[in-house]
Amino acid sequence: MKRRRILATVAMLAAGSALVACSSDEGGSDASNCTNTITKQNLPVVTMWGWYPNTQLVVDNFNKQNDEVQVCWTNVGQGSDEYDKFQTAISAGTGAPDVIMVEMDRIPTFQIQGALVDIRKYGFDAVKANYGEGAWKDVSVGDAIYGVPVDGGPVGMIYRKDIFDKYAITPPKTWAEYEQAAQKVKDAGGPLFGDLGANVPALTMALQIQKGATPFTYDPAQPKSIGVKLNDQASKDVLDYWGGLARKGLVGTQDQFTPEYISGVINGNYATYISAAWAPGYLTGAGVGKGQDTGKFAVAPLPQWDPSNPVQVNWGGSAFSVTKQAKKPELAAKVAYGLYADNESLTDGWTNQIIFPLNLTALNDPKFVDLKVAFFNGQQANKEVYVPAANAYKGVAYSPFGQYYLDAMTKQVSEIIKGSVSGSQAADRLQEDVAKYAKEQGFTVQ
Repeated sequence: MKRRRILATVAMLAAGSALVACSSDEGGSDASNCTNTITKQNLPVVTMWGWYPNTQLVVDNFNKQNDEVQVCWTNVGQGSDEYDKFQTAISAGTGAPDVIMVEMDRIPTFQIQGALVDIRKYGFDAVKANYGEGAWKDVSVGDAIYGVPVDGGPVGMIYRKDIFDKYAITPPKTWAEYEQAAQKVKDAGGPLFGDLGANVPALTMALQIQKGATPFTYDPAQPKSIGVKLNDQASKDVLDYWGGLARKGLVGTQDQFTPEYISGVINGNYATYISAAWAPGYLTGAGVGKGQDTGKFAVAPLPQWDPSNPVQVNWGGSAFSVTKQAKKPELAAKVAYGLYADNESLTDGWTNQIIFPLNLTALNDPKFVDLKVAFFNGQQANKEVYVPAANAYKGVAYSPFGQYYLDAMTKQVSEIIKGSVSGSQAADRLQEDVAKYAKEQGFTVQ
């Protein structure tokens, strides 16, 4: 979820970061310094960077089951720490691994630099049916495939059952009902109904997409041209809606992922939390649902703008990509396709709330679908909310300068919160800012 702009800062990153590994004869980072132990010494080795908490198990499972190639795994840091090191390796032309774990919305950033391999010719047809349309769309740039999806974040509405019961609220099915319920709770002296956080711009983007926005269109066949459409009516409607809720005092304006926000969630300061399928694991780790608030949470489908035409959205997700520095991309692709694809690894991932799996073997597994989620007091949240949302998700075209856009969105939502601009005005400012930046990077803006 943490990302960093790159197009304008390649030189700075190259100067400011140190290479984490030397290149080997096989290409990529050094295969002599693995975190894991490789037991099949006679096989070729593919190097990999990744940070999933159970990567050791995932790599060991792959290596045990494979007699063609072995994985040498190194954890060089999570998120932007890894990306900085990868950017350094891209700039230097050496030091990158053969396979790298990346968040899906980072793929265009590295693809536009020629740092990733289109894996379609390396066995894609054999695994295509293992993932849904939306999952493949999120790892694509144009028609090319630059990653193998692993986990995602279908969005739902977590809510406090005790607050809903106290104020006789049923889970709203539309955003109009959401506002009505928020007003009812406020009028009765209840807590805030939700939160408009400036520091979750990716969620704001997802909610705009749900309304019908298409922020970016990009075709690598025309690498210097990009569509930037951030102030269309759908985008304005969503910002005006949430800005209006904040202005009326129906939702808070606290940054999320902060101790203050988590304290508010625990204390019942918010009736709802709009978030992704990974949220229960995050909240549990942050101490939510373990004390006075145990058993008080449930989840419902994301409210819709038009219930007759529901749209599901996603927030977050990662993939394994093959880097251009891999001298044997066919072997690297075999690793990318095979990591986190076996039943044992997938089951460990979703059982321990490490991933929300996108592999259909797990996504359709009755044990996963019918799971009674402890955080939701035994509710079958996957069956009722998250799996249907994941199956209905159609995917997004991300921008090659996504971090700049997200930073710019954060600034504009902050201005909405301060009351200095309306949602529509913020959308216009965002369009002007990002379009200008795109032109500075050499794009023709459509």
